[in-house]
Amino acid sequence: MKHKFDPQKHHRKSIRLKEYDYSQVGAYYVTIVVQGRECLFGEIIDGKMYLNAYGEIVQKWWNEILIHFPDVELGAFVIMPNHVHGIIWIIAERRGEVLSPRDNPNNNILNENVDETLNQGGETPPLRMPTLGQIVAYFKYQSTKEMNRIETDKAITKFWQRNYYDHIIRDEKDLQNKTDYIEANPLLWDEDDDNPRNVKA
Repeated sequence: MKHKFDPQKHHRKSIRLKEYDYSQVGAYYVTIVVQGRECLFGEIIDGKMYLNAYGEIVQKWWNEILIHFPDVELGAFVIMPNHVHGIIWIIAERRGEVLSPRDNPNNNILNENVDETLNQGGETPPLRMPTLGQIVAYFKYQSTKEMNRIETDKAITKFWQRNYYDHIIRDEKDLQNKTDYIEANPLLWDEDDDNPRNVKA
């Protein structure tokens, strides 16, 4: 779904603050990098990314974000040999229902900050909007779990770096710039800072 940026609906702070609420409606640009910047997801040939089995799994679980989080839409996305860039929209309109925190099998990973305390009537409290961190954690956890099922010559248990990079998209121009960068990223691989050939010894 293509979103048009509405400055009234999608009001954003221009500087990331520690107290910023990352469950707010709006668009977020994220970069998630492979542990050790190892090229695990395929290769770029003539400016085009060719995914291997790991890369296909990464694509699958990025798409699965929409199923697990009804309050989310996805914008531009690209898989590079050792990192991904994508735009995640947290939206106000819900496309369906999600599991309650109690029913979520990955509750300890995805809902670290969700209060599961039942009220006196024994009812589950309302489910809060997902945070950007919960969405990214779900993607990283599920993709890692499936990639580790593939038999390879070497065992890899941690595919992703612990953290990730994010940018709050502030307006229509910012959204277009990030979208253009994502779409052109394979063509820029030779100059990419994450390209191992560009890392200084």
